[in-house]
Amino acid sequence: MSDTCPKCGLPTELCVCKVLDRETESKIRIYTKKAKFKKFLTVVEGIDPGTVERTTKELKRALACGGTIKDGLIELQGEHKAATKRILVNLGYKNENIDIA
Repeated sequence: MSDTCPKCGLPTELCVCKVLDRETESKIRIYTKKAKFKKFLTVVEGIDPGTVERTTKELKRALACGGTIKDGLIELQGEHKAATKRILVNLGYKNENIDIA
């Protein structure tokens, strides 16, 4: 017997709660800042704390760069603003909720 989602009561195979949570979440902001030695960091803010680790892992894998999570912000090594937005949209985040500064 399959498990049921505690939020919607549907079987976990049919549950769409995670997708709906991504669509209703707040604005995601992507911007760059200078780090040491004239290097750039791409910063992503506004990702849900429950999914920030998985999202960071996917971004680092797709962009082939290093990165970390600091104070709820995702910091990626290098300047990857446009590519980060494209990957977030592919992960299920709404295009209208993502701003590039």
